[in-house]
Amino acid sequence: MLFKWAGWTYSPSMRFISLSDAQALPVWRRPVTLLFVMAAAMPIAFATWSALLNNFVVEVARFDGADIGLLHSVREIPGFLAIGVIALIRVVREQVLGLISLMLLGVATALTAWFPSLGGILTITMLSSIGFHYFETVNQSLQLQWLDKERAPRMLGWMLATGSAATLVAYGVIVTTWRVFELDYNTVYMTAGLITALIAVICMVFFHQFESPTPQVKKFVLRRRYWLYYALQFMAGARRQIFVVFASFMMVERFGFDVHEVTSLFLITLATNMAAAPLFGRAVTRFGERRVLLFEYSGLVVIFLAYGGIYMFGWGVALAATLYVLDHIFFGLALALKTYFQKIGDPADMASTAAVAFTINHIAAVFLPALLGYLWLQSPGSVFGLAAAMASVSVCLALLIPRHPRPGNETVFARFSAWRAPAE
Repeated sequence: MLFKWAGWTYSPSMRFISLSDAQALPVWRRPVTLLFVMAAAMPIAFATWSALLNNFVVEVARFDGADIGLLHSVREIPGFLAIGVIALIRVVREQVLGLISLMLLGVATALTAWFPSLGGILTITMLSSIGFHYFETVNQSLQLQWLDKERAPRMLGWMLATGSAATLVAYGVIVTTWRVFELDYNTVYMTAGLITALIAVICMVFFHQFESPTPQVKKFVLRRRYWLYYALQFMAGARRQIFVVFASFMMVERFGFDVHEVTSLFLITLATNMAAAPLFGRAVTRFGERRVLLFEYSGLVVIFLAYGGIYMFGWGVALAATLYVLDHIFFGLALALKTYFQKIGDPADMASTAAVAFTINHIAAVFLPALLGYLWLQSPGSVFGLAAAMASVSVCLALLIPRHPRPGNETVFARFSAWRAPAE
């Protein structure tokens, strides 16, 4: 026995427990609770980093569009290398790897302002990105393993709302204290990063190691029957990079938003997502992944075209801010892509496919921001036009999702052929 606190005794022999036995634990120590805690912890560091990034690099490091594109290309390299998770889970448990990655994200975020040069920012961003992408890869795998298919859409919606709530608190603190207390970038980055790292340490100590009922495949796996999921992941990664890199950068570069103004816009977005996210899960349950994803991608086509119109026709800041909020709301519907794979995938493939999917998602992300950074210098509207085209391709792909996806019925083509993909 190591220690006893509040009637709970910690002992190494108690650390491993099956998911079924874990249901007898107090609510605050169950697997789902851990998922909610991690969902809240990650945005504290990552969202704070994102909120301050554009102002930090413009005001301190004097970045231009090409520099910000390069930064985001570097940031996405660990996402492209998420396939390395498959090798790591052979020697480290998924749950442990996820929490170590969360700690790395927190510590790297805390140190961000210590390196206010292009080289320094690229280096510390690489470290924080390793933590973020490896955490997200493992977290998605654990969600699909620990949540049953019937409850998954609603629970994922509530977890999205939890992350939005945590981000809302972080942004609220920034908005209300940035000018009042004349905060600097180092203070805010240090505070947010260390909070995330501390939560990861607490989770290491206070939660059991949960054993999934199905052992995970711990090797690189590409299955033909998952091809539509892979294609949707690729397009989602390419399209999302344009929004992540250039939408908020536009608010600073074109409209001159200050830190508290950018963060205020984020607050509106988060408050809206907190209310909408639980509804997303219900929508997936009621209407199915096909209809929800078609709605998301069609909406994004319109939004990206309107972004382009801001530069082509000189539309104002009010429209830009509105589009930014709508953009975030539509991206929240992407949880339907997770549940689509959960329905068609082999339970043993969740960990390996999560890693493969993250790598596929980031193929375009490695080079696209840097290339589009140079296009941005010539024609910002063309960047958003390209994003609209990508969203249109996603609409076409979503039409191939069957109404009731399951193994053997992964795409609409299954109805036209008696052929079923063999187990590769």
